[in-house]
Amino acid sequence: MAKADPVKKESAKKVAGANKKVAGAKKTDKRVRVTLVRGLIGTRESHRATVRGLGLRRINHTVELEDTPAVRGMINKVSYLLKCEA
Repeated sequence: MAKADPVKKESAKKVAGANKKVAGAKKTDKRVRVTLVRGLIGTRESHRATVRGLGLRRINHTVELEDTPAVRGMINKVSYLLKCEA
């Protein structure tokens, strides 16, 4: 009978540990709804990239995002293109 390879056991432990939550990460219940109300033609490339980063694809497309400081900063950057509801 063959013995189990210790390398396989170690890699299995790493994979099992990958599903654990990161310490300090908070799950927020706060959500913000963002709608793209103006087109992206004539805007800066960085603003277009920010809108895509928010997950918006076309005019009147709405997404619901977690209310985090990073998302708030992105919304603030392109606020002239968006309608935001808390």
